[in-house]
Amino acid sequence: MAATPQAETAAHESKAIGSDDYSLSRVPRDKRFGFWSMLLQWLAQSGSISQFTLGATIGVGMTFGDAFLAFTLGAVILEIVIFAIGLAGMREGLATPMLTRWVGFGRNGSALVSFVIAVSLVGWFGVQNTIFGNSVSALVGGPAWMWCVLAGIAITVLVIFGFTYMATFAKIVTPLFFAMVAWSVISTLKDHSLSDLINSPPPGQTIPLAVAATAIAGGYMTGAIVSPEMTRYNRKGSHVFLQSASSMILSEYIVGLTGVLLGHLVKSSEVSHIVLSTSGAFGVIVVLMSTAKINDWNLYGSSLGVVNFFQVVFGKRMHRGAVTVVLGIAGTALSAVGIMTHFTEFLSVLGVAIPPIGGIIVAEYWIVKRMRKPLDETRESETLPKSSPTWVPMSLVIWIAAFCVGKFYDGGIPALNSLATAFVLYSVLGLLGWVKPYGTSTLDDDGATDAPAARDTTPVGAA
Repeated sequence: MAATPQAETAAHESKAIGSDDYSLSRVPRDKRFGFWSMLLQWLAQSGSISQFTLGATIGVGMTFGDAFLAFTLGAVILEIVIFAIGLAGMREGLATPMLTRWVGFGRNGSALVSFVIAVSLVGWFGVQNTIFGNSVSALVGGPAWMWCVLAGIAITVLVIFGFTYMATFAKIVTPLFFAMVAWSVISTLKDHSLSDLINSPPPGQTIPLAVAATAIAGGYMTGAIVSPEMTRYNRKGSHVFLQSASSMILSEYIVGLTGVLLGHLVKSSEVSHIVLSTSGAFGVIVVLMSTAKINDWNLYGSSLGVVNFFQVVFGKRMHRGAVTVVLGIAGTALSAVGIMTHFTEFLSVLGVAIPPIGGIIVAEYWIVKRMRKPLDETRESETLPKSSPTWVPMSLVIWIAAFCVGKFYDGGIPALNSLATAFVLYSVLGLLGWVKPYGTSTLDDDGATDAPAARDTTPVGAA
C-alpha cells in the first residue's frame, strides 16, 4: 500500500533537522495553541528596550499629550492591519508567502513576495544581531563580533526547532522582562513628580505628529504584514484581536509612553541605561534574552519565505529547519563582520515595498474575493487547493505603483501611504474586473508531493 502524504511528510521530517512547521501546508486545527500561550508570544514582541528608546526619542520632541496622540494613531493603524491580515492567516492556517498564492498574487507572484520578505527579515535579523553584539560589548566587554556570533547561534538553534520551542522561550522571557522593567522604572520615577513629567514641555526640537506616527506605525509595518506567520497557530479570530490588541496596548501605551516620561526626565533619548543600571547583571541577561526573543521572528519569517521561493522557482521542497541553519549562519556572519549596518537604507526601502503586499491581501481576501474560493472550499478539510493562479499581472502593477507612492510622496506616513494605495487600487480595479489571474499551476508543478492537497480540482479565479 502506498504511503499517505501525511506519512511521507512525517518520515521526511524525522530525517531532517528541526521542525518544518507546516511551511508549505495549513496548520491543522489540532496543532494550534491556546489563548495564553499565543498571548505570551504576542506580548514578547512588545518587550524590547528599543521601544523605550523610541518613546524617549518622541518624548524629547513632543509633549506627553501629543505623544499620546502619536502612539494612539500608530497603534490603531497597526491593529487594523494586523487584524485584517492576521485573521486571514488564522482562518486559512497559512503563512503570508503561501497565502499570497491564492490571495492576490498567484504562484509566481508569491515567489516575488517571498523573496522580498525573506531578504528584508534576514537583513533585519543581521542588523538587530549587530546592535545586540555592540550593546553587550559596551556593557560587559569583549569583542562585539564574538557576541554577535554567540547570539546568532543561540537564536538560530531556537528557530530551527520551530514555533513550539519559541513559544516555550516566550513563556520564560516575557514575564521576567516586564517584571524587571517595572521594578527599574518604578525605582527611577518614585522620587519624581509624575504630574510634573506629564505636563513638562518637550526638552528638545519639536517633532511633528506625522513624523512621530511614521516612526511608530512604519517601524513595525513589516511585522504586521507577516503576522499570519503567528496567527496561523491561533484557534479563534477573537483570540487574534485580543492578543494583538493587548500587544499594542503594552507596546505603545505602557512601554512607549513610559519611554516618553523617561525622555522628559533625563532630557535625552538615551534611557536604556536606566533599566540596565538599576537591574544589575540579572537585568542585563533578561534584556538580552528579550532582544533575542524578538529577533527570532525575523529569522523564522525569513525561513518560511525562502521555503516557498525555492518550491516555486526551482520546484525543490526545502525543509524549513535546514533553511534556518543557512540563513542563521549567513546573517550571523555578516553581522559579526559589521557589514549589515551598511544595508539599513536598503532595508528601509524594502520596508516601503512590503506594506503594499498587505494592502493587496486585505483587498482580495475581504473585498474582491476573486481568487480565494479554492481556499474556502478546502478550509474544512485542512488541505490545500490542487491548483493556484500562475500570474496576476495587475497585482504586480499595483504593487509597483503603491511602492512609488510610498517612496516618493513626501506627505503622510510612507508605509501607510503605500499600503493604502495598494488597498484602494486593488479594491477598485478588482471590483471592476480588471484584476485577472492568468494560467493555472498545480501543486505537483511545485514539487509539493508531500503537502496534503484537495482531491477535487477547483477552478482558479472563480468570481
